[in-house]
Amino acid sequence: MSWVRPPLAAPILPDRIVSPRPLPRPTVSSASRVHVGTSGWAYASWKPGFYPPTVPAKKFLEYYAGRLNSVEVNYTFTKLPTSAMVAGWLAAAAGDFSFSFKAPRRVTHTLRLRNCGGALAAFAAALGPVAQAGRMGLVLLQLPPNFKADSGRLEGFLTDAEGTAPGLRMAVEFRHLSWFTEETYAVLRAHGAALCIAESDALTTPDVATAPFCCYRFRKNIYSARALSAIAKKLRERGGDVFAYFKHEEEPTGALWAVETLKRLGVGPARPTAGKRLAGKRPR
Repeated sequence: MSWVRPPLAAPILPDRIVSPRPLPRPTVSSASRVHVGTSGWAYASWKPGFYPPTVPAKKFLEYYAGRLNSVEVNYTFTKLPTSAMVAGWLAAAAGDFSFSFKAPRRVTHTLRLRNCGGALAAFAAALGPVAQAGRMGLVLLQLPPNFKADSGRLEGFLTDAEGTAPGLRMAVEFRHLSWFTEETYAVLRAHGAALCIAESDALTTPDVATAPFCCYRFRKNIYSARALSAIAKKLRERGGDVFAYFKHEEEPTGALWAVETLKRLGVGPARPTAGKRLAGKRPR
């Protein structure tokens, strides 16, 4: 498969060693096999398009889980969450809601997949409660655009990760064209890691399956109703667990596209009553 450059569309951690503990295998209900959300939720600017004016910021995640069934947490790209933060996330978004996490910048950008044992172990330990609750989605490794293909380094990282952070499902987003080769796909398949299928107005990743699960990131500036229907059809037809995330912006457009995609799939949110209950509350 070859890479594609679509035409532009109109806009509408600490590195200490932590003894690894095997993480439980991810468990999700069959009704939530397709997980759809956005890259984050804590955006006051999403009022009133997505969040009603009456919903306070501390209730954003609870309301979000009343309309969607997964989220990609970008917070972990720069900081490790505290145990209290993780417990709060799990309590706010109960049920079958799944959390995916962006791998630390230290792993992908600073160390560039070399000598990552300490950073990766600390990351896995911080997310342990999510895995133990059966709510773990995947870990997104987004490589920098100037990171050229190095299959040996990728192989070494994934091998080390299997020992340092066992049980974590890895999806790798490559942003340099040199990675889109059969050699790269073979390394991913050997370790059960997914090729993240990311599309933007500048670059689209080849849609190649390399793992029992898959990851999509939809980053274009505009998606028509027809495009959302095509996305829903694609997600429905993929095997295994499917994770799909629209980008976040100051406007709530991505979140609304995610909601429309779930409707087309016929998949309900993780907490269907939460959104209605919170929307009906009066501000204090």
